[in-house]
Amino acid sequence: MDAVRISRGWKGFSYLLVLLVLYVFYELAGEQFRRMGAAGAQDTGERTPCTVVRVYDGDTFRCRFENGEEVKVRLIGIDTPESRRNRKAYRDAERSGRSVEEIVRLGKKASAFTRKLIPPGTTVYLETDVQLHDRYGRLLAYVYLPDGRMLNEVLLAEGYATVYTIPPNVRYAERFVELQRKAREEGKGLWKEGL
Repeated sequence: MDAVRISRGWKGFSYLLVLLVLYVFYELAGEQFRRMGAAGAQDTGERTPCTVVRVYDGDTFRCRFENGEEVKVRLIGIDTPESRRNRKAYRDAERSGRSVEEIVRLGKKASAFTRKLIPPGTTVYLETDVQLHDRYGRLLAYVYLPDGRMLNEVLLAEGYATVYTIPPNVRYAERFVELQRKAREEGKGLWKEGL
C-alpha cells in the first residue's frame, strides 16, 4: 500500500515538474519572440545568392551556392497546395473538404507559377530568419527574385499561396496576411477557384 502511495506521489511530482519546465520554456521563448519582434521587423539586407537547380513544388526548390553546395529551400511563411499525392495532400483534403485530386490540381498550378518565376538557372537571393531549418532539414528562407521582388510575397499577392506562419520565423508575417487578404478579395490565382 505504501509503495502505491509513493508511486502516485512520484507521478504527481513528475507531472508538476514537467509543467514547470514547459512554463519556464514558453516564458523564455515568448520573451525571445517579443525581442525579435522589434528587431526582426527590419530587413537586414543580408542575402545570399543561390542558383535554382530544380523546383519541386510551389513553395520548395533546390538551389546551388557559389561554393557548389546544394540545398533544398522551403519558403518561409507561406504554403501552396501539394502537387503530388502524399500524406499532406490527404490531410489537406480532409481538412478542406476537397478531394485529393483537386488539391493536387491546384498544387500543380502553384508549381507551374513558381517554375515560371524561378526556372532552373535563375539566381535568387536567400534571406533567413531565426530558425534556419525545418524538421525535414530544408533551409527556410525568404527568396528574392533577380528584379528584387520577394518570391514569398509574389506567390501570396498573386493568389498561389496561403499564409503559413510558424514562430519564430515571423519577420514579415503581418505583410503576408495583408497580401493574402487582398488576393482573396480580388479573386486572384487559386482564390478564383475557391482555394
